[in-house]
Amino acid sequence: MKCYHSFISKEGESAMYRYTSKLIIYRGIEEESILLDLAEIFREFDMGSYEREDLISRIYGQVHRLLDLATRYGFDKNLWHNYLAYLLAMTETPFTLVAEKSGALTGSVNQFAMNDFAVFRELFLYDFDGIEEELGIDCFSVLCHYRAVGKPDSVFNRSVSEKVQKLSGRIEKILEEPEQEEAQLQKMYDVITGFYREYGVGKFGLNKAFRINDDRQGEFLIPLTATSDVVLDDLVGYELQKKKLIANTEAFVERRAANNVLLYGDAGTGKSTSIKAILNQYYSRGLRMIEVYRHQFKDLQRLISEVKNRNYRFIIYMDDLSFEDYETDYKYLKAVIEGGLEARPENVLIYATSNRRHLIRETWGDRADRSDDELHRSDTVQEKLSLAARFGVAIPYMRPSHSEYLHIVSELAKRYPQITLSEEELLEKANQWELRSGGATGRTAQQFIDFLAGNEEESGEA
Repeated sequence: MKCYHSFISKEGESAMYRYTSKLIIYRGIEEESILLDLAEIFREFDMGSYEREDLISRIYGQVHRLLDLATRYGFDKNLWHNYLAYLLAMTETPFTLVAEKSGALTGSVNQFAMNDFAVFRELFLYDFDGIEEELGIDCFSVLCHYRAVGKPDSVFNRSVSEKVQKLSGRIEKILEEPEQEEAQLQKMYDVITGFYREYGVGKFGLNKAFRINDDRQGEFLIPLTATSDVVLDDLVGYELQKKKLIANTEAFVERRAANNVLLYGDAGTGKSTSIKAILNQYYSRGLRMIEVYRHQFKDLQRLISEVKNRNYRFIIYMDDLSFEDYETDYKYLKAVIEGGLEARPENVLIYATSNRRHLIRETWGDRADRSDDELHRSDTVQEKLSLAARFGVAIPYMRPSHSEYLHIVSELAKRYPQITLSEEELLEKANQWELRSGGATGRTAQQFIDFLAGNEEESGEA
């Protein structure tokens, strides 16, 4: 059974090694990639210099890696084609990075691109029948006609999965058409460069959000594979706050002047939800987000150097930002915001949330009229308090009034058809829940609605 019904490679299994050795632009594919490891295995098979059981074991090792990749990204149907499309989508080269900004290119580089796309065309059409027949295996036939087990979005990276499978499907359709190779290659070129222009290339192109990897041996920025799907309409109320946040972000993605933003106020009022929703609203327009924790502030300069030349807008997201009076990590943040000799790049902003308006705990001991042994205490206090002033936009998220809390409950309940309580019963129970939960906030309201939605007796359905 062939990976591709309509075409059979005429050169046999050993052709894979010859194909991959001809790559120019995509020669930067990792040496230990599945593709190059399989090419070496097939070369040994063609030469006859192998022990059958050892070769089968090594093939199964690569199959295992391919299945692991497929699980991570939710690939389905033809896993071999999905993998090749994944390589095309994720390999960052000068050609792919320029195509990310401008789409189809002009000039001599296209000759090298066509050479590589011809290689990928042959890999898409590759026939595994011979090696399966000789070794008595069928793993490649299974991979090429795979039926994935359904799984929730949290298990795999849907952002990458959908785009890669879309690219794979487009290439398959091109190769199904009864056209000359030259015409197919031109269509492949248009589809692939169009993909780069529409979605980007590499991890920044295909993922929404990232975090810094504390493991110094691994990749510096790691994609977050399961991000929230929340949108701003999910947050009831706070219309003025959302309007300010949208206005600043809109200016940022349109490459106009924009400010760092501080969302401050009471816990559970929707500060973090608003920022997550902003990412979802503007992701398709090139917005990306990198979550940074306080202990990682020393890595901020390296982070900025990683993203400053990319064709995306990056928000560095700092949740629950605050400092005790004895902590000095805030100085790293000030240095990044203010800029040193090298200014902060125009494609990077900082969005932070905090329960404290000035980020740093203020005490009676911080009063300007206090006298003690420190001669310049007021200077030290002002240095700490000035950090919040570095955020050009400060948006307050305050605890709702009791009537606003009940309005939030009422609006959220409308989104759950299983909640059939009368308005009077709903608000009575909401009052009881507020008393037990220690205060009226949007979070308290959502927790109450979640409780009702999951409890038939309480929701009125019993």
